[in-house]
Amino acid sequence: MPATETKTQVPTSRLLLFLGVVISLMHIGFNVGIVLSSLWQNSLHFAGFALMAAWVYPLRKNPSMAWRVPDILLGLLAAGSALFLIAMEDAIYARGVRMVPAEWIAGVILIVCALEFTRRVAGLFIPVLILVALSYVGFWGGKISGVFKFAGLSPETILFRSIYGDDALFGTIAGISSSYVFMFILFGASLLRSGAGEFVIDLARAVAGKMVGGPGLVAVMASGLMGTISGSAVANTASTGVITIPLMKRAGFPPKFAAGVEAAASTGGQLMPPIMGAGAFVMATYTQISYNTIVMVSILPAILYFATVGFFVRIEAKRSLVDALDHEKVSALEVLKKGGIVFLLPIAVLIGLLIYGFTPTYAAGISIVAVIAASWLSPNPMGIKAVIEALAMGARNMVMTAILLCAVGLIVNIIATAGIGNTFSLMINQWAGHSLVIAITLIALASLVLGMGLPVTAAYIVLGTLSAPALHALISDGLLVDALVGGQIPEAAKAIFMIAAPEHLANIGNPMTAVAARAIVDAVPVDMASMVREAVLSPHALTYALLSAHLIIFWLSQDSNVTPPVALAAFTAAAIAGTKPMVTGFQSWKLAKGLYIIPLLFAYTPFIGGSWADDFMIFFFALFGLYAFAAGLEGFMEKKIGLFVRLLTFGCAAALLWPAPWWVHLPGLMGLMTIFCLNLRASRTLPKTEPEIRDNRF
Repeated sequence: MPATETKTQVPTSRLLLFLGVVISLMHIGFNVGIVLSSLWQNSLHFAGFALMAAWVYPLRKNPSMAWRVPDILLGLLAAGSALFLIAMEDAIYARGVRMVPAEWIAGVILIVCALEFTRRVAGLFIPVLILVALSYVGFWGGKISGVFKFAGLSPETILFRSIYGDDALFGTIAGISSSYVFMFILFGASLLRSGAGEFVIDLARAVAGKMVGGPGLVAVMASGLMGTISGSAVANTASTGVITIPLMKRAGFPPKFAAGVEAAASTGGQLMPPIMGAGAFVMATYTQISYNTIVMVSILPAILYFATVGFFVRIEAKRSLVDALDHEKVSALEVLKKGGIVFLLPIAVLIGLLIYGFTPTYAAGISIVAVIAASWLSPNPMGIKAVIEALAMGARNMVMTAILLCAVGLIVNIIATAGIGNTFSLMINQWAGHSLVIAITLIALASLVLGMGLPVTAAYIVLGTLSAPALHALISDGLLVDALVGGQIPEAAKAIFMIAAPEHLANIGNPMTAVAARAIVDAVPVDMASMVREAVLSPHALTYALLSAHLIIFWLSQDSNVTPPVALAAFTAAAIAGTKPMVTGFQSWKLAKGLYIIPLLFAYTPFIGGSWADDFMIFFFALFGLYAFAAGLEGFMEKKIGLFVRLLTFGCAAALLWPAPWWVHLPGLMGLMTIFCLNLRASRTLPKTEPEIRDNRF
């Protein structure tokens, strides 16, 4: 049996290598020179990864060659059906959008194959959701009552729209997958093959290893840096966790805490520019806001998130008496000299090209070339073999994402066809009233439920389609109320109030109370609300209100990585640490509280779209506020704090994070510094070898 397995695996690995290289070269062609229609490009994208998914995710674990036959046939059927249907597009239109039996058969095979491969890469949840969605517009949507009643479509119309629709299997999301996402995944694979992964770990150990709680801070820093090239929380956890989790355990961190830190920090990789996972590219396409803008406004929030995890690490290090890594002798400068150019030069090229206005796909393509060129300045230059391996690795790393994004298009297509998104947004508006907090809470709960079965990118796509309009409207209406309160209404905009709210026309343009302004906004008919917003608010304000809404949803969608009962990053970390998955999940959920707090800054402050001075002031006070929140939650700073001081610490956190002028934040900062200094002085009077005594004073 072992001999048979070896013979089977050798040709399989060679075929996978060949297929991966061909797929990568095909996609490079799509994005740098070959001009195809979007349907042809996206169908070739799906066909290639369907073939690859058949090998990477076989029907049976460790299959023999005989068991490979069904997988090969399924992959060929999926690829052949996809290409056949796109080739027949003109003929179908020529018949008046009528499909002949051969096209029917190919269409059904294509949908079934898409469902099966989605089940293999992501489990049953998404295929079931797709079937529910398709059957909703087919028959049972017409049998229900209420706002979600839908008359229904014929099977032929459903099949046609599922394949050729703008948001369907080969639609907009598949286009994002075949262009932006693939090129950045390939860029990340090239960096990893060049040795950047080892550099990230070494740099993190050199910079953070000598600090208090160094091993935990190494995990936070390494995961943040790795996130710039992988964009996957599970991949981050698996790649850096095998080093950082044992390191933290040896240093004295509790195993569940070590695993939780790695999972929480790796989740931040999805938030860290410039890649930010596939979600950033989806966001750029949905909002029509440039990818560069999304990346720029995400830098400071991402730093805040990692700082929050770092605060928990320091607090736990003090509680568990974990000190620095005394054996770390290598300096950051030595690490940079040794191999940093391989990592830093391509990243610098990527960021520079994006800043100068080049498209993300072009920037990624040039940066891949920069990786290969930079490797020749290191001890491990990338030759032909290494380049081939990087191409194959990029395709292999893309399989799950490609299948998933294409399949999610089937759900988005149904949402667009049936108008569910607008209905759901109206429901959120009604349930939340005028409260952004309630709306964000509802979206967070929906994100948690969806995250039990959907990966984060898919969860963001579904949530963004359903709830972004409602959140955008609430944020915009808040800005509209502020404009009315200040009397800052352009003369040209007053005319629209004559139609939208004539009974309040006499007060428009004069300063008023917030209650009166809210009454005017409420009086505007729903079908005229967007016209009023566009007339009163500047394009800049409306753009950043939309971006804030999507970033809130994007951040909340990340919680499925670290929140039980399904927390893939936390469970991956638990497997490495040897801890219980659910316990680790709750630990990582606690450490990732920045996912819930920082989006509130997007909603209630000009952190997104404000001036640089505003952004840095909000960042400064929020940094201390997040430390106060972590300390209050843990009941520990440099040593344990009592209940009364703990409540005061939470009060300082609220004062620092509350959307208010700087002079409101200042007392909170002074209070926090006073508590910290007293706590620090008390901790220095106690012996380090007696943690139980340290925990029971002050």
